[in-house]
Amino acid sequence: MNRPHLLLVEDETNIAQALLFNLELEGYRVTHVTTGAEALSSFAGEPCNLVILDLMLPDSNGIDICRQMRRQDKRLPILILTALGEEKHRVNGLDAGADDYLTKPFSLGEFLLRVKGMLRRSQWYQPTQAGEIAAFGANRVNLAELAAETPRGPVTLTELEGRMLAAFLAAEGRVLTRSELLEQVWGMAADTETRTLDNFVVRLRKHFEVDPANPRHFQTVRGRGYRFVREPDGE
Repeated sequence: MNRPHLLLVEDETNIAQALLFNLELEGYRVTHVTTGAEALSSFAGEPCNLVILDLMLPDSNGIDICRQMRRQDKRLPILILTALGEEKHRVNGLDAGADDYLTKPFSLGEFLLRVKGMLRRSQWYQPTQAGEIAAFGANRVNLAELAAETPRGPVTLTELEGRMLAAFLAAEGRVLTRSELLEQVWGMAADTETRTLDNFVVRLRKHFEVDPANPRHFQTVRGRGYRFVREPDGE
């Protein structure tokens, strides 16, 4: 059985060595590079199952590297690992196409669980039948193609955005708790604490809501989670 191939982009030697040792101990095959140029060269030369990406690289901004990789592969899991922990950095990373974001210092156990969960989730991906269109409001989405027509124009979804939207569509009108979304979309344990989930709801609102600041379709149910409403009352 082929071992999952991970691309580790990290220029801090001590961190890279520790991650390499533990990832290989878990049975993964790891390619380690230290620059953005090396990352893109490796990415183009050999397929990988997951990318672990630092943002502060000696020759480039990891955000740009993430954006380039995402343009080439909409379904590749990308985990950003960085010392930049402010909310604006997290949002920028997720907007660039990352699937998750961990800040340094971090728990090795949590890191390994995130990697395992992301790989498992990517294997779960089962698109809907080709040509099946989901419509709500002025939006039309082809989940099989991860393509949408919205009032703002065409949108290409990432694999994770597609999974999250599919989860909402399947539970139309019902409150989805954070725990349910973490398990269904990320493949994470229900008690995992991550702000990434909330950032992805914000991304769906930016794609599909007429007024993202006052969402009609992707509603927050305070203290419980989120609810998807296909056609809000009065529309």
